Amino acid sequence: MVSLDSDSDVLERGDAAPTFELPGADGATYALDDFADYDALLVVFTCNHCPYAKAKIPELNRLAEAYDDLAVVGINPNDAEAYPDDSFERMQSLVESGDVAYDAYLRDESQSVAAAYGARCTPDPFLFRNDGGTFRLAYHGRLDDAPNPDDEPSEREMAAHVETLLAGDEITSAEKPSRGCSIKWTEGNEPDYWDV
Repeated sequence: MVSLDSDSDVLERGDAAPTFELPGADGATYALDDFADYDALLVVFTCNHCPYAKAKIPELNRLAEAYDDLAVVGINPNDAEAYPDDSFERMQSLVESGDVAYDAYLRDESQSVAAAYGARCTPDPFLFRNDGGTFRLAYHGRLDDAPNPDDEPSEREMAAHVETLLAGDEITSAEKPSRGCSIKWTEGNEPDYWDV
């Protein structure tokens, strides 16, 4: 298991969210525009097998339930051939059981969406504000201050950032990178920014 931080210079604060159209584990297909009615959007590149990602499922579920004006969208880009637990079928099972209760859990089979966002690890969260119909990056960083899967967080940092955003204020906090397993790129599919 490779542990990585989520530092990336692909998207900067204020940049528009790259568009996507991906299949959801609930049987629907979702595009970025489908979330246009929300004031904020949390896109999290995540997966089923990584212990870091699994440890943050309850927090993502809490965020999805707690804020009506926030859409929480998980995107799984991992190579499911090499990591069968990251298969679409496993995603469907997790959604059907209620273990994953995000607004949408999507499969990025081509890995092009993860590359467009500059995702590096699972989980890798990107928080966007709705700016007149365009989602603009407000914060890219960790969900909480627990660095390891078995640690209990003392501060729910992303929840605080969401509240700041929904109150109409700018997030001025320095970005604190997320930590997790590396994105499992299909061989030869690594994006230009990938230098691990």
